[in-house]
Amino acid sequence: MDRASGLSVRLKLTLSYAGFLMLAGLLLLAAVWVFLLRYVPERATLINHDDNPTNGVFPVRSSLLDVFAPRAAAVLAFLLVFGLVGGWILAGRMLAPLTRITNATRTVANGSLSHRIRLPGRKDEFRELADAFDGMLERLEAHIAEQQRFAANASHELRTPLAVSKALLDVARTDPTHDAGEVIDRLHAVNTRAIDLTEALLLLSRAGRRSFTREHVDLSLLAEEATETLLPLAEKRGVTIETSGDITPTIGSPALLLQLTTNLVHNAIVHNLSEQGTVWVNTSVRPKAVVLTVENTGEKLTPQLVSTLTEPFQRGTARIHTDHAGVGLGLAIVKTITQAHDGTLTLTPRSVGGIRITVELPAISPHTDR
Repeated sequence: MDRASGLSVRLKLTLSYAGFLMLAGLLLLAAVWVFLLRYVPERATLINHDDNPTNGVFPVRSSLLDVFAPRAAAVLAFLLVFGLVGGWILAGRMLAPLTRITNATRTVANGSLSHRIRLPGRKDEFRELADAFDGMLERLEAHIAEQQRFAANASHELRTPLAVSKALLDVARTDPTHDAGEVIDRLHAVNTRAIDLTEALLLLSRAGRRSFTREHVDLSLLAEEATETLLPLAEKRGVTIETSGDITPTIGSPALLLQLTTNLVHNAIVHNLSEQGTVWVNTSVRPKAVVLTVENTGEKLTPQLVSTLTEPFQRGTARIHTDHAGVGLGLAIVKTITQAHDGTLTLTPRSVGGIRITVELPAISPHTDR
């Protein structure tokens, strides 16, 4: 936005310092002059007690004015020069941190997000501003790096089904004797996966923008619905699901919170023991919060690996696409939905194997008017 140039802050502060100093000098000189007017008579009689006395009346005030006025003007001129020079120096020293912050901002604007101000000195307003700016840059750099990784991974994930489809079509075109039904089935599976991935990306984007209507939701009912929906998958894989908990009222999008719960239960079923695995789904109420906990058996996971599972396209095991491996966005969607609902997501590896995932959302009173 183009704006007309004006006086610099340093010059404004300089003029302010000089003006205040001049005003203080004028008030001081005025006070002295008022004192003189009050306690010095207008005229005085001079009596000489020498051998030849000579008496006379002299105008004292007018004489004082003749002496006081030029000296007062000289003092004011000195205060003006002193105020301008001293104010310019003081303003420069006071604004030095601001200049450093401005230079850092220009550096960042040119694309150097790794730059930091790191303002030295004790804590004051400028130091707080610089620290807040450094913190913002750190978060922005991490966010952009995450977005770049996400874009690269999404491109890779979307390219894979397209490349497979192209290969299948090339085979069908060059080999007319190839079984057309097999090609169609494989194309159907590949396209289904591509559609699932695209829908997951759209859901992730929608949740991140918080473009949804908030309603009263009972998290325990959503947990029951997700469990019932995924029960056939659990039975197929030999996994037992155990549910328990209390009524957990909160405010949010029923569709997104159901997606969150479904993703957690689905991951707990798929990433489990090959046989006789267990999934525990629990809802509870804490002061000012409702909690959904999904816990499962499975392979032992390190804290370092668990800390990366909420990143897009990260999986707890090798990146092998099985029939229910998903598209690698399950926990990333859970994280985004949780943040969009002002909640917290905690992943903790179990010492005996598996993982415990806790979603904590703001609670509301069950008696609140709907």
